[in-house]
Amino acid sequence: MSLVTALHASPSQHLLSQSPDHPVLYFAPSILQSSAKRFLTGFPGLVTYAVKANDAEEVLENLMTAGVDAFDVASPFEMARVKKLMPTAVLHYNNPVRSEAEIATAIAHGVTSYSVDSLGELQKLVRCGVPESTEVSVRLRLPVKGAAYDFGAKFGADPELAAILLKAVAEAGFAPSMTFHPGTQCADPAAWRAYIDICADVAGHAGVRLQRLNVGGGYAAHRTGAAPDLEAIFAAIELATIDAFGGDMPSLVCEPGRAMVAEAFSLATRVKAIREDGAVFLNDGIYGGLAELPILGNIDRIEPVSLACERSGDPIDFVVFGPTCDSLDRLPGTVPLAGDISEGDWLVWHGLGAYSTATVTRFNGYGAIEVVTTDRLA
Repeated sequence: MSLVTALHASPSQHLLSQSPDHPVLYFAPSILQSSAKRFLTGFPGLVTYAVKANDAEEVLENLMTAGVDAFDVASPFEMARVKKLMPTAVLHYNNPVRSEAEIATAIAHGVTSYSVDSLGELQKLVRCGVPESTEVSVRLRLPVKGAAYDFGAKFGADPELAAILLKAVAEAGFAPSMTFHPGTQCADPAAWRAYIDICADVAGHAGVRLQRLNVGGGYAAHRTGAAPDLEAIFAAIELATIDAFGGDMPSLVCEPGRAMVAEAFSLATRVKAIREDGAVFLNDGIYGGLAELPILGNIDRIEPVSLACERSGDPIDFVVFGPTCDSLDRLPGTVPLAGDISEGDWLVWHGLGAYSTATVTRFNGYGAIEVVTTDRLA
């Protein structure tokens, strides 16, 4: 496969030499491959990449080069994109709600694992002819804290229903497994421990031995303060599984998205104007690469770059708006920026590889984000 060659040393080098007036997303393949290897060597089981976080072909290619050969896909589009680049890739289809047409496409692509959180969805898999012995994971939900927001409001079965489902999965001839998602941007190992304990209880009540346990995604990326300790989470997952299942321990699977890809990209936005009242207007905002900030909160890893001089003023809290004519296009609260920033400067937002290009819109004619490959991001 052909990988993109870095043409620039760093974001600042590109900005100062090219002076782009549009948003630029800088991609460092070496950082992405390093993140992948961190999971591959540290997690005690199979690592599948959650394609929804960033489905760019250059991302998938670099993950494959690093050794990732299994992918969590949530749609037929993602199945086709992965298989185009790696026909032998293992596909897990863990979106628990699917149309019959989507299931047919999944069968055609050779999906090896599905998840369910209702009897109706399990019956749909049987009715559509998903081959017996295919892995089907029952998705559990619990009122566990520790994440930026909870996925249980949309997906997952409570423990009592999960036990019924697990027994039905086994009786249907599928390989019975369980899965859960602790919620996005989760950095607390206790969340995984709680889920693993209840998965063992559910399997015991159902009288079913789990072939595998998918401990989900949710691994936190570095947004503010110190970087999350992923290795502590890996260790906690392994120990909790041993404690909960003993000698009948299932093999483990994880599906990182955000934590895998976030650090490999930085977004550069240009300051379009600074109003007399101090409000800052950028050429990208919540309809573009900064879409997640109103949901997860602002980040503090923002680097100013200027053609004039190095910006080093004491931080000042600014109100920051995006470029559209929608008054909702504003970052939450205030954002601390160098007090001496000026119109024409750039702000480089680090750690924005996940859910940036994947969720960008073209509202109001904005959203055309150039991707530039660099050797490094700082």
